[in-house]
Amino acid sequence: MFSIRNIDPIYIGLVSDEPIRLEGLASIFEQPPLPGKPRLLPILGSVEELLARSTLEYLLVDLHSSSKGLEIIEAVRRARPSIRLIVIGPDGNDELVLESILAGARGYLDLTADADMVLQALDAVTAGSIWAPRRLLSKLIDRLLKGTDTSLTNGSPHLTDREHQVLEFIMQACSNREIARQLGIEERTVKAHVGRLMRKTGTENRTELSMREMNHPIKPSAVTIERRRGERRQSAEARRLG
Repeated sequence: MFSIRNIDPIYIGLVSDEPIRLEGLASIFEQPPLPGKPRLLPILGSVEELLARSTLEYLLVDLHSSSKGLEIIEAVRRARPSIRLIVIGPDGNDELVLESILAGARGYLDLTADADMVLQALDAVTAGSIWAPRRLLSKLIDRLLKGTDTSLTNGSPHLTDREHQVLEFIMQACSNREIARQLGIEERTVKAHVGRLMRKTGTENRTELSMREMNHPIKPSAVTIERRRGERRQSAEARRLG
């Protein structure tokens, strides 16, 4: 008989000044998880109470119901810099989105986000990605590049073909799950590639990795370039004969 491996749940701290909105957010987690995915379980409390939980790794904060705005994000970052923060704020305020991400948030949702989108954002953030409106990603990269640490740009590490492929998808803001699907490999394999990319480039997260690649692209080796040319020629020949 085959045994079913239990996947440990992921706890998400929820913060909102309005009890009704807090209940609405908590109800989102009643949906069953996707096959092979961990269940997301909400924990309610104040920012201080949730930050006191040393094992809590994710925090969803409703900025719309708070008058403190970015102060909450900055306070969280100072107290627990490793915690992954997702914020919900007003729609149409691109500057607030950018400032939230730059202040340390890993995801931004506006009030039009439905339950499915909230779960998608949480899935992306728990997979190590940043969730933000795609139209703002280029602006975000531009902002981050202004503060790029030049110590990260020394030298050009050698990457394998697969690492180059993974890096290209990271630059398109794809999550680990999306990259796995595109390349036909398992998600844990993608995570391993991302980890090696960070070690080789001296970066600590996907954002820094993207910053480095945007500022100083890692060029494929001559062997890799020639191999890709050969693959393209073979593909074109197969299409012609087919």
